[in-house]
Amino acid sequence: MREAAFVKQNKDKWLEFENVLSNKTIVDPDLLSDIYIEVTDHLSYAKTFYTGSNTERYLNQLASKAHQFIYKTKKEPKNRLISFFKTEFPLMFFQHQRELLIAFLTFALFVSVGAFSAANEGDFVRAFLGDGYVNMTLENIEKGDPMAVYKQQSEFNMFLGITLNNIKVGLMAFGYGIMFGIGSLFIMMQNGIMLGSFQYFFYEKGLLWESARTIWIHGTIEISVIIIAACAGLVLGNGLLFPGTLPRLDAFLRGVKNGLKIVISTIPFFIIAGFLEGFVTRHTEMPDWLALFIIITSLAIIVYYYVIYPRILYKRSKKDIAETPEYIHLNQLTTT
Repeated sequence: MREAAFVKQNKDKWLEFENVLSNKTIVDPDLLSDIYIEVTDHLSYAKTFYTGSNTERYLNQLASKAHQFIYKTKKEPKNRLISFFKTEFPLMFFQHQRELLIAFLTFALFVSVGAFSAANEGDFVRAFLGDGYVNMTLENIEKGDPMAVYKQQSEFNMFLGITLNNIKVGLMAFGYGIMFGIGSLFIMMQNGIMLGSFQYFFYEKGLLWESARTIWIHGTIEISVIIIAACAGLVLGNGLLFPGTLPRLDAFLRGVKNGLKIVISTIPFFIIAGFLEGFVTRHTEMPDWLALFIIITSLAIIVYYYVIYPRILYKRSKKDIAETPEYIHLNQLTTT
């Protein structure tokens, strides 16, 4: 391979690594390790075929700098947690937007299945949600307070119980990903059918708006982060199914690490959802505009943090790379 073609093919990886070493951008540690291995392989190739060239000198300098950066002892920064949520996780999560989309579409599909089944099978809601819950809800409807289920416990006990249960569901959605991701999709199927049949049940009673404005006060965040936890399970499963250029065990371990990071990111949102369900949802007397404000704000926060913000960080890191002197230098190499 001609030297110019070799540089053109690999320069983006080298420059991404160069920026990490210069603290100009932040990259997931697992990706950092992969790039380092590739750079050392490229250096060996350059020493063999381009001895004494600018490319060999550049890669040799980069590999030496990388070795010092990776293996020197560094104290953990005090703001590690802030850094994780602000930059490390969102930048890593940009790589997994496809898994997020699959989890969301699977959930949406089975919401439709649940609603369709409830509309066409008279006993479906009872079979899926249980006679006890359905009978209790019917009694509450007769009493004129269909959402009374959210008022049965004290605020704090409900907040604690719901939060712990939701985190448990999130961990299950992630852990079941070990079954090549199918287990995580199964959790999406269960929850989707439950939600679809539940909402149709209230629609049939002429209470769709009353139920939706109440349930989605906490459900917007709660359902969203369960979908994101299932995304983590798909990331885990993909590590087994699609190792790429990595050994399967290394790809699996990387999937576990990235999946765990995704799950960790959901914990604050599960706590917020539990707080809303325990302390806010019970106030069914609140005006519609306030309920809508909470729902729309919750959705905007989720979409921004998990979809828009990762894209912003990724584009920013690419822009930083394109403006470096190293990038200009390597571009010159590819044109000579």
